[in-house]
Amino acid sequence: MPSRRAFLNTAAAAAATAIAARAQTATSNGSTPRDYTGVTPIQYPDPDVIALDQRFRKYIIGNTTIRRHYTGTLWAEGPAWNGVGRYLVWSDIPNNVQMRFLEEDSRVSVFRNPSGYSNGNTFDYQGRQLSCEHGGRRVVRYEYNGTVTVIADKFEGKRLNSPNDIVVHPDGSIWFTDPPYGISGNYEGFRAEKENKESVYRVDGISGQMARVYDEIDGPNGICFSPDYKKVYIADTGSSREVKVFDLDGRVLRNGKRFVQLDIPDSTGTPIAGARAAADGIRCDADGNLWCGARPGVQIVAASGERIGIIRLPENCANICFGGTKRNRLFMAASQSLYSIYVGTTGAHIA
Repeated sequence: MPSRRAFLNTAAAAAATAIAARAQTATSNGSTPRDYTGVTPIQYPDPDVIALDQRFRKYIIGNTTIRRHYTGTLWAEGPAWNGVGRYLVWSDIPNNVQMRFLEEDSRVSVFRNPSGYSNGNTFDYQGRQLSCEHGGRRVVRYEYNGTVTVIADKFEGKRLNSPNDIVVHPDGSIWFTDPPYGISGNYEGFRAEKENKESVYRVDGISGQMARVYDEIDGPNGICFSPDYKKVYIADTGSSREVKVFDLDGRVLRNGKRFVQLDIPDSTGTPIAGARAAADGIRCDADGNLWCGARPGVQIVAASGERIGIIRLPENCANICFGGTKRNRLFMAASQSLYSIYVGTTGAHIA
């Protein structure tokens, strides 16, 4: 008869196996199970980092893999890197909290609770955190002493919808998108009626004056600048499901056009007929490539508009940012989890 200790050891082993099995997903070949718990390391190079074009190969580091740092959020969004504190902050919108990942020991903890059902976050050139809040339908800045400054909550006397993503310009201006997603129900905020057209806004860094810079869009989502700040990219997750690009002429957007419309690829990177991916969060690297949070994880598009690479994840990736001490670590907020991977480039901007 087996001893009680042997029975417990067998039961524990079975439980560990079951947990690991639940954490697995298919790798890029579609057949080999992948363990994101770290119990079974993945062989280099990571099979889920796929070059679709030779131009992407220099960004693949052959002896690093995708890491999952945390799982348990309901909808992970808005990662932003704080260089001074060496931490990443990101939002779990439905749980009304912001989470923090510390680079020094990979520890994850609740950073802000409640968070105003925050979505996108960034840091300005003075190191202050900016957040887009669904709950208050506003953009706020957290000051050094912990007080909260409201940057924008109304336009022409009417309430904003639910600010989504946000970036800062070296001139001090703050740019953000305002779709209605956070007021469409009570899951990521509070159900309410639209008072303003879906739009992209700019808040002047000196006067604080707010201007609508673009409103010919029904689903403005991710936003970022090109490395030289001469172009603005805006992800449309509405009816057109595309990324638009504009010339930035001072404070004005001009010559808007489609930059890319993404497909959903199969395990080899081949587009699936009729399957359209919508880019959510977007960021440029120092070479001008656009990194897009889009099924099946992250899709990378060259500055000329061709898709050159894919990072496959087991969950839908909403938003991304570059961080780490050398800003060569891509953080990916994907549904219930936070992932990262080192890449052979750096983020174009601090935010």
